[in-house]
Amino acid sequence: MTVSAHDNRQRLPAWEAALSHLVLVAGGFFLMIPLAWMLSTSLKSLGTVMSLPPEWIPRTFHWENYADIFRLVPFGRYVWNTVVITLLDVVGKIVSCSLVAFAFARLRWRGREVLFLIMLATMMLPPQVTMIPQFVVFKHMELIDTIVPLVLPNWLGGPFLTFLLRQFFMSIPLDLDDAARIDGASNFGIYWRVVLPLSKPALAAVAIFMFNGSWNDFFGPLIYLHSRDKYTIALGLRSFQDQNYTEWHLLMAASLVAMLPVVLIFFFAQKYFIQGIVFTGVKG
Repeated sequence: MTVSAHDNRQRLPAWEAALSHLVLVAGGFFLMIPLAWMLSTSLKSLGTVMSLPPEWIPRTFHWENYADIFRLVPFGRYVWNTVVITLLDVVGKIVSCSLVAFAFARLRWRGREVLFLIMLATMMLPPQVTMIPQFVVFKHMELIDTIVPLVLPNWLGGPFLTFLLRQFFMSIPLDLDDAARIDGASNFGIYWRVVLPLSKPALAAVAIFMFNGSWNDFFGPLIYLHSRDKYTIALGLRSFQDQNYTEWHLLMAASLVAMLPVVLIFFFAQKYFIQGIVFTGVKG
């Protein structure tokens, strides 16, 4: 039996494979230290948080810290506000970016390439450049202290995620579009019934990117939300910090609660996320 040169290149000696796994395990261990300390702190009392030498395993587990974050501040309200804003952002980003990406990838129209390059050029602009003009616009529209400034821009597309979806759409054979047109499908019918069902990995990647960015967004809510009952989780975490002291045990408990949805979504959707990222570089 012959072995191809490609197989020989892919095969690693046993010691190299063992060394690679050892490095990865060691790196993973060091990356988990902050998370372990956060979990340990969230189960301590305030008096033992700064004890020396530090206690990695608390002598008494204070599980009531997780109940206190909902009792001392309206943390449940913060969670609900964040869920609403995040879901609206995710849906808006998927709808708007997929429509624009479909037009760039599957339709032929004058000026398409020029507008695509202009869209990519906007990626070079840092968000700080448009922050003040955007704030002035929403202020004149009297939308400050509402969720509209946090949601509306995500219903107007975005260059990076549009580019990601466009690359994936271009990997889908154009013959499927022709077959659908023969059956009487319109451009929107091709988009809805042909392209979107075949683009689940890319759409999942967009959803994960958007969910992570919107769920953890601090700067946007800090600028536009002034009422305490409209705070998101990112702003709500400041409730456990005072000018004179910080309730570290409650802050760490609240941080773990805030981090849990992002970790769970990535854990269960990582297959689609990886497929979406890999396949966007393949052009059919």
